[in-house]
Amino acid sequence: MTFTRYAIYYAPPAGAEWSQFATRWLGWDMARGCIVPQPEIPGLDMAAITRVPRKYGLHATLKPPMRLAQGYSLADLQAGCADLAATQAPVVLEGLHLARLGRFLALRVSGDETSLGALASACVRDLDAFRAPASEAELEKRRAAGLSPAQEANLSAWGYPYVLDQFRFHVTLTGRLPKAELPDVEATLEAHLLPLLPRPLEIRDLAMVGEDTEGRFHLIHRYALSGVAAG
Repeated sequence: MTFTRYAIYYAPPAGAEWSQFATRWLGWDMARGCIVPQPEIPGLDMAAITRVPRKYGLHATLKPPMRLAQGYSLADLQAGCADLAATQAPVVLEGLHLARLGRFLALRVSGDETSLGALASACVRDLDAFRAPASEAELEKRRAAGLSPAQEANLSAWGYPYVLDQFRFHVTLTGRLPKAELPDVEATLEAHLLPLLPRPLEIRDLAMVGEDTEGRFHLIHRYALSGVAAG
């Protein structure tokens, strides 16, 4: 399969009950590379609610999607990711909770995120040699959202504004919803997904994913975090 961009994700374990539900909720299984039937929930237009995040699969971004820099191959990126994972310890977090991000719904981390932020920063910095520079069109698209000085500095340095000190871990579950729909969708997720969420949440690998020519992301490989925690 031909991929146009690559990213490093946290991808929940496929066998976990909560990730199975959330994968069906989105309607795309990136591990199997296929569309999956969404749950039928009275009053909710599931296809519309999840249209935007569906193609990305169930994930939280650690290294944002990038094209490969000239002179690098997928094999080079895979080797770099394996090397990075060997230096990073698994991350254990208190858990996840449902949150509103503007008019989107997503899962956010409960409790201290310091170790997670350090892992994401390592992914951004240590794999950046493999990233082709962002085009002017891509940069202007990001700037159109309105960026703070810190976000603009990140965009210039790393090709994406929401990294390093601006990073906010989130597992996106919906697109931007009309205000009137938010309560019903939120209540549905609270009833069906929240009871399944793990406590604690353990991140034990990095997931390399690739974007196909139709814009859908596929799991390429998981790299076990095998380093030793500091201290």
